[in-house]
Formats: sequence, structure tokens, C-alpha cells
Amino acid sequence: MKKLACVLALGAAFVSTNVMAWGNDGHRVVGAIADQLIKGSNAEKQVRALLVPGESLEKVANWMDCVKGTYCGPQTPEMTDYTAANPKHSEYHYTDVPFQLNEYHDHGVGTDEHDIVQSLRQAIWVLQGKDGAAVNPHKFTRRQALLLLAHLAGDVHQPLHVGSAFISKNGVFVVPLKQEQIDGVNIFNPQGGNNMLLDDAKLLANSSALIPAAAPKEGEAAKPDTVAASSASAAAAAIAPTADAKPAVSQTASPVPKTKPFHSYWDTTVVDYAMRRVSARTPEQFAQIAIGGKPAVAGNSGDPASWPYQWADDALAVAKLAHADVTIGAAGKQTSRTGTVYTVWTLNVPDNYPVPSSAIAKEQLIKGGYHLASLLQAIWP
Repeated sequence: MKKLACVLALGAAFVSTNVMAWGNDGHRVVGAIADQLIKGSNAEKQVRALLVPGESLEKVANWMDCVKGTYCGPQTPEMTDYTAANPKHSEYHYTDVPFQLNEYHDHGVGTDEHDIVQSLRQAIWVLQGKDGAAVNPHKFTRRQALLLLAHLAGDVHQPLHVGSAFISKNGVFVVPLKQEQIDGVNIFNPQGGNNMLLDDAKLLANSSALIPAAAPKEGEAAKPDTVAASSASAAAAAIAPTADAKPAVSQTASPVPKTKPFHSYWDTTVVDYAMRRVSARTPEQFAQIAIGGKPAVAGNSGDPASWPYQWADDALAVAKLAHADVTIGAAGKQTSRTGTVYTVWTLNVPDNYPVPSSAIAKEQLIKGGYHLASLLQAIWP
């Protein structure tokens, strides 16, 4: 636990300020923080001009996940037009840089011309008034560019959406030097942690002892003996298909231990834990608590179009903490509904992992909101 020692100190922040990457609530938190920070500015005026009445950054923060399916409701013409024009839109949400590296480099291992860093940069250029095939190959409209920023500013601060684990045939984390080395024989790509599986029962037992029960809603009493289980179920139900997620595993007659993908844990579970630790019932409450704590969030420098690189480098640093003291267990095989057989690994995390991981999540959600607000104010001073 030595590597996590520095992260444990972040837990104190919860006392002092008294789920899709980040899931529904996490993305709304990022949008809600930005909404509050840009109030009264020219950036707020420009944002409102691109949104329709009743919309806000918080309310549109999940638009990019909603276009992947119908779990947010029927697809609108705007959504179907976007997905038709962007067949690889699900790949805009992430990049797969080995988490051991310190910087994101164009054309590096795990990067792509339409990954999250490139998509963010293109959206920024569009809102800066630039256009043409070189800066806007996807032909984003200004409104689409804003919708992308509102979501991807959250995604890029989720450490597993930037820093990815790769596993050797011997079952240890490795750093591929070339894309061709990730061959599924000597080096495997566990799909951003989707194929690395936590023991759900053990995780629930540990978190129940470490994380406060969820705050009851208005007129509702908490049930201490069931709240942890119901919260975990709600978090699982809220998971939207992530860009790097594997298809659901086919059911077999034999009972199997319930597991939680490591990526899913970081998308939704840690957000639930973070909200419970500050007694926030809603993303807006979380945003108010966060801003009221006057967090020290490092700013960005240079051309705003370079900021996604800075955010990615920060996420790589955090991804190292997310993987600290995490070990690979036994490998196995699973079969998707389409019949594809792929490798999965059991994953072992420290018993107190919910504490430092939720502290990291809180810090990253706050960074996402503050950085989104700063970016919009830099584009529209």
C-alpha cells in the first residue's frame, strides 16, 4: 500500500468540504460544476446560444453516451444524423496509452487519429471558429462540438479512459513498444480494463465497511442493511455501453461468481462512493459542495487546443495510482453473444481500495468541471 499512501491523504478532503466514463451522475457532476463556474460570463452567453431552452452543460453532458443506444430514450433526428456522419463515434471517448507512460504522443501506442485527445482538439478548433478538413475532418457543427466538449472533458479525466493496462502471457502488466506487439498471444489488450474482473462480493463487503451509506432522498429513510447492495445494483444498472466495452457474456447453466469489470468500477462505482462520502444526493449538490470547498485545481497554459494533451498526461499520472498495488490473477475465457471467445483475468485490489479510489474520483470529477469551465472561458473570453 505504499504507492497509495499519497492518495489516502485525499480522503481528508471529504471531511473538509462537508454513473459510461463516469456514468450518468459523474458526467452531470462535471457539467454542473462548469455551469456554476461560468455564470455571468461571456462563455455562458455563448453556451446558451448553442443549447436549446431548458438545456445546460449538466443536462447535455451525457448526450455522447445517449447516442450509443436507446437507454436514454428514443433517438432524436439530431442523434441519428450525428451517428450516421460519425460511424466511429464510440471511439471518440478514449485512448489506450499504456498507463506506465508519462505522456500522450501522437501516433504512439494505443493512440488513434479519432481518439479522445484528437476529438477534443477538433471540437475546440471548431468552437474557436476554425474549419476545413485539416482541423475538422469529422465536420462537427458548433453545437456538436460543444456537446462533445461537455462529455469528453469528463471522459478524459477518468484515468482508465486514457491509461490502459496491457497484460503479458505470463499474467503481468507490460508496456508494449509498438502496436504490433499487442498480438493476443504474447501481449493482450484487456480493453481498457473491461476484461479485468473484480470479485463483486468481496468489493461490496469491503466498501460496506469503508463507505458511508447513500444519503436518503427527500422523505425517504435509509436502510443500512440493504443500502450498499442496492447502491451497487443501481450503479451497475446505470452503466451505459462504453466505447471500449466487450459484448455481454453469454449465460451458462453453471453458476459463476459475480464479477465487476475494473473499467465499470471506475466508470460508476467510484462516483457513487464519492457522492456518498460528501452526502450528496444529486450531481448539482456534489457540484455545490465541491465549489464550496474552494479546491486548488491546477490551470492549463498555452493554446486551448493543446489542453487535451495536458489533460491526458495528467490522467496517465492518475492511472498509475489507479493501478497501484493491483495484481493480475488467473486467466480464463468468456464467450460473447456473437460467439467471440476472449481472455479475461481476475483482478486483485487492496481491501481498502474503495477509499483511495473514491478520493481520486472526487478529485478528477472536480478537475473535469473546472477545466471545462476554464476552456470555455478561454475560447470565449
